[in-house]
Amino acid sequence: MATQARPGPLPSPSPAGRRVPELDPAAVGQWRAGGGELIDLFAQARERLGGVAAFRLDARPTVLVTAPEAVQHVLALHPDRYVKRSHRARLLIGDGVLAATGEAWQRQRRLLQSQFTGRGMRRYEQRITGAARTTAARWAGYARTGQVLDVGEEMRRFALDTIWRALTGHPLDLATERELAAVPAVVAALPSLPADGAAAQGAVAAELAAIDAVASHAIAAARDGEAGPDGPGLLHVLLDAAGTRPEYTDQLIRDELVTLLVAGHETTATTLTWLYLLLDRNPQAREQALATGAEGSSGRRQAVQALVHETLRFYPSAWILPRCAAQDDVLAGYAVEAGTDVLVCPYLTHRDPGLWEDPGRFEPARFTAPGRRPTHTGSYLPFGIGPRACLGLQFALREATVLLEHLLPAHTPRFRSIPAKAAYGITVRPDGPTPAVLG
Repeated sequence: MATQARPGPLPSPSPAGRRVPELDPAAVGQWRAGGGELIDLFAQARERLGGVAAFRLDARPTVLVTAPEAVQHVLALHPDRYVKRSHRARLLIGDGVLAATGEAWQRQRRLLQSQFTGRGMRRYEQRITGAARTTAARWAGYARTGQVLDVGEEMRRFALDTIWRALTGHPLDLATERELAAVPAVVAALPSLPADGAAAQGAVAAELAAIDAVASHAIAAARDGEAGPDGPGLLHVLLDAAGTRPEYTDQLIRDELVTLLVAGHETTATTLTWLYLLLDRNPQAREQALATGAEGSSGRRQAVQALVHETLRFYPSAWILPRCAAQDDVLAGYAVEAGTDVLVCPYLTHRDPGLWEDPGRFEPARFTAPGRRPTHTGSYLPFGIGPRACLGLQFALREATVLLEHLLPAHTPRFRSIPAKAAYGITVRPDGPTPAVLG
């Protein structure tokens, strides 16, 4: 592929800032010709130019941010200067809290925030434990019969059951589970859908219709006063809000329900799948966690949580966080012009050898031993940081820890095959099945 002529220079910086260093277009051309992943281009820009770097995929420059101070500047200190635009999953989640902006986002986040911290989290303990016990019983059956299972599908099944219990108060039934298989199907298709909105909608119309049908049925059941065995769920909170807040129409309730379904199971399932793949390559990490404290002790729980955190360092739930500069700014000494696309990349920050000792090694002790991890806020951000950090952070960590406390002592998956690479979409997921038998 011939290298195209270099576009015009980056906009002249303001007197207060230097020009962001830009990756040579020849390098971008070589990357295009080689058919590499976006992450390969990002890694090249970071390695050659540092923690704030620019490159061009079209006429406009994009600024990549991986340095902790710059990460914190964009996400935590000045979120008003670096704003979200249209969410990549908008055709699925509509105007849910992940895609909402401005005052609408503030109202929606305030309503949900209390449900995922402190006292709000305690009401989900029984539901998380119930889903974990269901999975543990299923795995005991697989172990008895020697049946081959897909670890990724099992983790998705658990996480979907957990968030469904949180939303409705009901365990996930088989019919609903089959219908909701449309959710990961749409999420996986998003990166390759047509740019035209109508064409994209049409490409996944059947899946969206199945999701809408499940949401409509759940909303109707909750409105009729149908509470599950664990009591009312998050869906009832949304319906109660509709009584006093006219913006909570059936459409917005549907969008929030689907948003919580997507955010509440896709990232957790992916994290747990990666964790088991990493333990397959690092079996001593499992043994060390199980040797720490007695079952149910705080020491054991901290060791299991460290497994989750180290997995999230390798594969953060939000591997890339797109923003747009709403005004001219100076970022880590560099001038960023209004309208510039800014990409914060936790995936690369977490793998920076200048921040993390031997970052390619799976070492959960980074999260238990003092002084083993960077202290800067922008160094570790698997769920983002700042006002738009993931609402469900505590929920996700809790459900992953509870499941592992049930499964790790009893079972070791023996993988029949392992995906050769990762797929970089809404999440970073293993690009292929994960068949295993339980030892």
